[in-house]
Amino acid sequence: MPAQGIHADPAVMMGKPIVEGTRITVESILEELGAGRTIEELLQAHPRLRREGILAAVRFGAEVLRADVTYPVSRSVA
Repeated sequence: MPAQGIHADPAVMMGKPIVEGTRITVESILEELGAGRTIEELLQAHPRLRREGILAAVRFGAEVLRADVTYPVSRSVA
């Protein structure tokens, strides 16, 4: 089975980064993890998603934040 990395295609999910082989966006994975869902719950909810895809999404999010661009937060995120 090929590795699940992160891919972006303007024809899929409006070009948002997704986990390869799925239509699941990095954004939705990070939101669900931030809301308290576990990796196991995500895997059960999305049968085509694998653990390595979730971890790739987290790594991608960290890389984006490491970039030289800053994003103002209008409210506290707990």
